[in-house]
Amino acid sequence: MEKFCQECGDKLIGRADKKFCSDACRNAYHNARNKDDLQLIRGVNGLLRKNHRILSELNTKDKTKVTKATLLKNGFLFEYISQTYTTKNGNVYRYVYDQGYLELDNDFYLLVKKDR
Repeated sequence: MEKFCQECGDKLIGRADKKFCSDACRNAYHNARNKDDLQLIRGVNGLLRKNHRILSELNTKDKTKVTKATLLKNGFLFEYISQTYTTKNGNVYRYVYDQGYLELDNDFYLLVKKDR
């Protein structure tokens, strides 16, 4: 039984379980298959990097207090975080990788840096 490359359709020669005629066809097949997912992931990662950069630039001392207006003025997007941490007291820290923030009263935020 003849088998054909899943990408270009050329006849396959070699191992019985071979699916592609070359590395180029294998890469092209998987790149096309993952294209939509990759664009979404790249977009979200770009927004996370932007948020991380903003927090890093504003938090110069490992702990800094800033206003919500300052974060928004710099383009921070509150819906893009990588993780949350809830303390025993119920405080919820939101992190973008190692840079985080805690919402305080009166539209203030405490910026923190997680120890690595």
